Amino acid sequence: MTIQASESFVPVPGGDVFVRQWDSGQGGKAPIVLLHDSLGSVDMWRDFPAIFASKAARTIIAYDRLGFGRSSRRTDAPSIDFIAKEAEVYFPAVARGLGLDAYILFGHSVGGGMALSIAAHAPERCKAVITESAQAFVEERTLSGIRAAKQEFEKASQFSRLVKWHGERAGWVLAAWTEIWLAPAFRNWSLDACLPKVRCPVLAIHGDTDEYGSGEFPRRIAEGVGGPSRMEIIAACGHIPHREKQDEVLRLAKTFIESHAIL
Repeated sequence: MTIQASESFVPVPGGDVFVRQWDSGQGGKAPIVLLHDSLGSVDMWRDFPAIFASKAARTIIAYDRLGFGRSSRRTDAPSIDFIAKEAEVYFPAVARGLGLDAYILFGHSVGGGMALSIAAHAPERCKAVITESAQAFVEERTLSGIRAAKQEFEKASQFSRLVKWHGERAGWVLAAWTEIWLAPAFRNWSLDACLPKVRCPVLAIHGDTDEYGSGEFPRRIAEGVGGPSRMEIIAACGHIPHREKQDEVLRLAKTFIESHAIL
C-alpha cells in the first residue's frame, strides 16, 4: 500500500498548528488522529504513523499542539486545566480546519488523557479511543519520574535532544510539562469526572515497567468509561510502547478497531 504524506497549518485560538497526514488511499473510513505526549511533536512519532496507516488502511493525522514542534510559539504558561482546554478549545478548531466529522483518537501519555477528554466532549464525533501510557490521575510514580527527568534535562546534552525537536521552543515545552505536573494545585487532577461521558469503545494500553505510572492508570480508565472497554498490559515495556513494542501496539490497535467494526 502506498502512503502519501502531506502537511498543512490549521488556525486555532492563539496561532496556527502544524498538521501532517498520511493518506492510505482508503476513503470513507474515519481517520485516526494521534495526540502526542508532554514533550512530543509530529516528528517524534517517527515512522509509526506511516506504518499505522498501512496496517489499519486508514488515514493517520498528527498535529503539534500550540507551542510545540512547528506550531506557533506560546509565551504564556498552560493552565492547570490544559487537558480539558485541548478538548474544548484547540482540538475542535483542528477538527473544523480539517473537516473532520468523525475520527478515532490515539493518544500517548498526556495525549491519552486529552483523547478521553475529547471523546467526552464530542461523543457524536469520536468513534473510538486508544490510550497508550495515559495518566488517569496524579500518582507518586508520575511525579518521581518527572522530577528525575527535570534533573536530567539540566544537562546540556539532554536538553539539546529537546532542542532538536522543538528548537527555541524547547525551554517552554519542558516547563509546560514539569511545572504544571509538579504544581501543588495540580495534585488532585484526575479523569474521573469525564470518564463516564466516554461512550465509544476504549482500548487502554500500558507497559508493565512504565516509569511514569502503574497499571492503576489503564485499570481506572477501563473501569471508568461509559462504553465498552479493554485493558492491555504489555510485558517488558516502558512508557513508549509504540516505539518499544511497535508490532504489538499495531496488532492490538488493528484488532480493536476491527472488532468494533468502526467505519
